[in-house]
Amino acid sequence: MTQTLAGKTIAVLATDGVEQIELQEPVKALRAEGATVEVVSLEPGWIQGFDHLTPDEMIPVDKTLKATDASLYDGLVLPGGVANPDRLRIHEGALRFVRAFFDAGKPVAAICHAPWILIDAGVAEGRTLTAYKSIRTDLRNAGAEVVDREVVVDEGLVTSRSPDDLPAFNAAMIEAFAQAPRRGRRKKAVEGARPSAH
Repeated sequence: MTQTLAGKTIAVLATDGVEQIELQEPVKALRAEGATVEVVSLEPGWIQGFDHLTPDEMIPVDKTLKATDASLYDGLVLPGGVANPDRLRIHEGALRFVRAFFDAGKPVAAICHAPWILIDAGVAEGRTLTAYKSIRTDLRNAGAEVVDREVVVDEGLVTSRSPDDLPAFNAAMIEAFAQAPRRGRRKKAVEGARPSAH
C-alpha cells in the first residue's frame, strides 16, 4: 500500500484542554500514511487531553515551540477543545508559529474551536472555512466567510466543525498535505547548516 505522506513531517500544535480525539485520530491517520508527526506545545512533558469537559488522557509532547521552527514541517494540524485554542490564541510564540505556515503557503488543518487561533494569528480574513457553531460569529467578525459543512478546503486550509466530522477532516487533510511541496527546497540554501532533527 502506498503511503502518500512518506517523508513528510507534520506538526500538531496543542496544549492543555485539547479535545483528545481531535488530536489522536488525525495523528493516527497521518502516521498510517507514512508521515512523521510531532506534538508541539508551550511546555515540555505532557498535556492534558479532554473528552468534551472531562479530563482524560495525558498526551506526550515531542517538541516545545522554543525548541522547533515551522520551517521544519510540511504541514500543521490544529485540534480543538475549548481551553486549548483559548490558551494558544493569546501566546505570541504560538501565533508566530501558525502565521509562518500561512506565510510559507503550507497546508493547515484546523477543527472545531481551533479556527479561533486563526483570528489572533491574523490569517482568518478573506478565508472560507467552517468551525464549531459557537465561534462562527467571531470568525465572521474577523472577515472570514463561514459555511456549515463537514469539511471545507480553501487554498490549503482545511477546516471542520466537530469530532463527528473527523473522517471527512482526515481525508481532506491527508489530500492537502500530500499535494503540498516538501519543506525546505528554497530554505536549504539559507538554512543549510541546520540539518533536520528527524
